[in-house]
Amino acid sequence: MAVVAVLVLHGLLALAAGLSGRRLGRRVLLLVACGPLAAVVLLVAHALGLLGSGALATSVSWVPSIGLQFDLVLDGFGILFWWLIAGIGLLVMVYATRYFAPRDDLGLFASMLVLFAGAMLLLTSTDNVLVLFVAWELTSITSYLLIGFDDHRAEARASALQALLVTGAGGLALLGGLLLVAGSAGTTSLTGILVVAPTDPAAQAGFALVVLGAATKSAQVPVHFWLPGAMSAPTPVSAYLHSATMVKAGIYVLARFAPAIGPVVGWWAPVVVGLGGVTMLLGGWRALRATDLKELLAYGTVSQLGFIVLLVGHGDPELVHAGATLLLAHALFKATLFLAVGVIDHQAGTRDLRRLTGIARRMPTTALALLVAAASMAGVIPLFGFIAKEAALESTLHVGFGGPAMTAVVVVGSVLTAAYALRLVWGSLATKGPDEVDDDVVEPREVARPAPGFEGPAVVLTILTVAFGVWVAPADALVVGATTALVGPEAADIHLRLWHGFGLPLLLSSVALVGGWVVWRWPGSVRRVAVVTARVPDMEDVYRGSLRGLLAWADRITAVVQPGSLPLYGAVVLSTVLLLPGVAVLRNLALPEGLVVAESGLQVAITAIVVGAAIGAARVRRRLSAVLLLGAVGYGMAVLFVVQGAPDLALTQLLVETLSLAMFVLVLRRLPERFESTPWRFGRPLRVVVSLGTGIFVAVFTLVAAAANRQGTAAADFLERSLPEGGGRNVVNVILTDFRALDTLGEITVLVVAAIGIALMVRTPVEPDERGEVGP
Repeated sequence: MAVVAVLVLHGLLALAAGLSGRRLGRRVLLLVACGPLAAVVLLVAHALGLLGSGALATSVSWVPSIGLQFDLVLDGFGILFWWLIAGIGLLVMVYATRYFAPRDDLGLFASMLVLFAGAMLLLTSTDNVLVLFVAWELTSITSYLLIGFDDHRAEARASALQALLVTGAGGLALLGGLLLVAGSAGTTSLTGILVVAPTDPAAQAGFALVVLGAATKSAQVPVHFWLPGAMSAPTPVSAYLHSATMVKAGIYVLARFAPAIGPVVGWWAPVVVGLGGVTMLLGGWRALRATDLKELLAYGTVSQLGFIVLLVGHGDPELVHAGATLLLAHALFKATLFLAVGVIDHQAGTRDLRRLTGIARRMPTTALALLVAAASMAGVIPLFGFIAKEAALESTLHVGFGGPAMTAVVVVGSVLTAAYALRLVWGSLATKGPDEVDDDVVEPREVARPAPGFEGPAVVLTILTVAFGVWVAPADALVVGATTALVGPEAADIHLRLWHGFGLPLLLSSVALVGGWVVWRWPGSVRRVAVVTARVPDMEDVYRGSLRGLLAWADRITAVVQPGSLPLYGAVVLSTVLLLPGVAVLRNLALPEGLVVAESGLQVAITAIVVGAAIGAARVRRRLSAVLLLGAVGYGMAVLFVVQGAPDLALTQLLVETLSLAMFVLVLRRLPERFESTPWRFGRPLRVVVSLGTGIFVAVFTLVAAAANRQGTAAADFLERSLPEGGGRNVVNVILTDFRALDTLGEITVLVVAAIGIALMVRTPVEPDERGEVGP
């Protein structure tokens, strides 16, 4: 139950932060940091058992009738994600206390941030695919709120909406895929689905939807554009959600499915690996053209996410092992880079590399952290990023079908990675010449030195990047545990090493570094290629064009189907009732046996009066006459209730009709005496047809519903339970006050509110008009 306690704590902290944010100020971020801290304590307390073959498992029932329960299993792969979510989340929350100036809405920010952390922890530890989807959507909603946190900026609002639309559409695809796969496998358990590994057409369609949903979350081509747009979010959000955690939710799902599904579904590996390869190359290329440091890191994140998808999506044990290693390495160096860039932006007031020069002299600690993280991203020995890249190259060389193509993509992508890493370091830290900066350059002397506590989180992650490269054992234990949980015990013999010796992987790594330097050193070639690639439509432009087209079509359709004509709206609604359920009723028409039209002549007479009053209400032109005739219909129904021996219903009906008449009379004082004639192009005959058809349908439907009740009524049960359980012989009173007490309370509340409203209307003085008259 420790896992459940940690998840519940995140929810409670989100509530507490929302309530106490104004009072605590920036300290509210330290309050919510207790959530990730509790997760870290849990991981440390169970470190030995979890790093082996053991796992923390528990189950909490939620909706048993549809198999919805919290089956929580924290295995090796979930542990790796929990370390990233909790560890980096803790550092980001501490960092945010220095990043933000005092403001009133930090409580909401902290609440959403810790709620997101809890959703990610739930997503990576649940074994139920329905709960996984709930957590998935919760991350999308909290991400939307966090991206648009500075909602006074139009850019932030547009970026938040774009992220929500793209990831929300992917979430719907994921839901459809999970339901299809669960239906084919006969279970909603993720473990059970992977054991069965269904391959029927429905399951394969489901797997395709799962890939689509995962691609949207992890910013794969062609839906990658939302991630750079999300950089309008505050830097703590970018460092946490959009580099280390949320964007890896799709990778988490793909990695869970790939080892079991890849070998039995022929299209899986080519599609997923191809998707990752194209994303790696495109993201790296776009990063070379960025001038905003966060945009550069965003496209770099897109590229690295494609790299990880390429590795884990294949399902091969060595590739999955390399993908898990890169997953950890990327979280460390990319979070560091975002935090460091956030410090530069905060102190210098800009992220534009064309305005920065000589910043390293003013913030050497931040500069060193950024330099080390960028070197790890490029794959420089002996940093942890080098180990991850070596593992990736080594594994692609050992793959059979498609291995050479994968190796080539990794090498070219690594060249681009090294090039944009150099561009990042040069653009943010270097002292540039006059021809390399804009006129509004930020002079180093204008930049305030950051506080040590502001730089601390980036320094911690930098230390881990260096430490895991030199002392690989702790990272190896995490990665081996994660890989074993995904592919089975055969992965236990695959281990990380800093030095693989002189071989082809080292040669390819060197080629990538040298090639990256060449690409960065001669930017003219990049510009020439960019002129050619600029002819290819940008996916964000496609998205915006599609959105504009959709809105234009919506305007046209709305102008046709919603012209403001109440008769048209009524005709559409009633015609839909006649065509859909009406047809179904006619196809299965079964009237009650022994149907009695009327039990007495009095019923016939009262019914005739009610029908006549209803027809009259539809025909008269004076509003007051129509109201009186409607009242006659209601009072006639009350008389029918009395004849049928239901005085309580009759009293209720009389009360409702009296109140309605009073309200109508009060309103009629402000309305014209007569109804306006509303011509309708479809004419009166169609109105008559729709009206008669609806009346006949309602009558027939009532009879069919009565005939379908072959199990008897609830009256006998109420009669039997009334005295022993309710203590009353009046069954109606017992039902109202005991069996359906909440319903009665609600009805009384409605009546009280209505009575208060009527009283206020009656007692409100009416100002006379300019002629001294009251009313029309």
